[in-house]
Amino acid sequence: MRILASIGIVLLTIALMEFISWAMHKYLFHGPLWFIHKTHHQQRQGWLELNDLFSIGFAGFALWLMWIGHLSLNYRFWIGTGISIYGIIYFIFHDWFIHNRFKAFKSDNRYLAGIRRAHKIHHKSTEKYPSEEFGLLVVSRKRFKK
Repeated sequence: MRILASIGIVLLTIALMEFISWAMHKYLFHGPLWFIHKTHHQQRQGWLELNDLFSIGFAGFALWLMWIGHLSLNYRFWIGTGISIYGIIYFIFHDWFIHNRFKAFKSDNRYLAGIRRAHKIHHKSTEKYPSEEFGLLVVSRKRFKK
């Protein structure tokens, strides 16, 4: 039973991370933290950008949770694991597939095309406002139309 609860915590955390990252992106990154996030909406000068600090912060928080929960493998460990898995998903979708930080894989998959389309629409603006499509894995249904 404990293993099912742990799996449930990890899956719930991954799902919640999509909502949390959407809200943070919309209200913080395109709000008071724009001075950091705007580097992501500009032409990248190197492989890293100031915006990568957010990923480092999430990773640090996840590792801290895993550390304080690792002895008893309590809920904090599994929440940290879920955040880490979401970070891996984020890296694959956002940095690799959408922004081509590595040679991107090609796909005709309708879902992946919709995700890429939504992100390109988000990046149409290089300014704080107006902007739309703040999600990574969940975006407007209209982005999936051919």
